[in-house]
Amino acid sequence: MADVLYQSNPPMFRNNPVWFILSILLIPVFGIGILILIVWYISTKAQSLTVTSQDVLYERGILSKSRSELRLSSIRSVRVHQTLFQRIFGTGDIEIFTAGDSPEVTAKGMPDPNEVRELIGKGS
Repeated sequence: MADVLYQSNPPMFRNNPVWFILSILLIPVFGIGILILIVWYISTKAQSLTVTSQDVLYERGILSKSRSELRLSSIRSVRVHQTLFQRIFGTGDIEIFTAGDSPEVTAKGMPDPNEVRELIGKGS
């Protein structure tokens, strides 16, 4: 059994604080803010990135699921992209490459992306 080293979903506030505050301000307007927050919450919970001692697992979807599983030994490189606000709030986009020019997995808005990069680098 592989040990789980990292498991997370994209955070709502840290990933996009302006939209979060705007949604809170829109709650008195016919409850539009609540609808936005519910849809946003469901979409963030529909994405999951897990790094174990042997694999990287990325799941997307609620009703229909898409799952990518990569062995750490087959990963060639990990790219982290962070905007200014993502750097301030500790989130970022993670691209995982195996073979070829396009990323095998792209996880957007994940917390502590550099920690993920280091964990994958140690395992491969």
